[in-house]
Amino acid sequence: MRITDVVWKDCYVDKLLTKHKVTTNQAEEVLRCSRVVRRVSKGHVYGENLYAAMAQIGGGRYLVVFFIGKKHGMALPISARDMDDSERKYYDTHK
Repeated sequence: MRITDVVWKDCYVDKLLTKHKVTTNQAEEVLRCSRVVRRVSKGHVYGENLYAAMAQIGGGRYLVVFFIGKKHGMALPISARDMDDSERKYYDTHK
């Protein structure tokens, strides 16, 4: 999957920062540089599925960004947080 643009909704930006301490710049860094992207579930709208992008960003932080893949390479991030142990193991295996 190739992401060409990121669309943000204010409610998700606030959640990322207050709940998970992840900035939009950090989330976009994951989406730009991630080599590990997997489909998490099929979406309710045709062609719009939920994906998880995993990457280690500058500073050594391991993040996972959950986003809805939209048409024309657009991504709508809905959550981002530090990877848990199982996600870290998956990332290490597939990077």
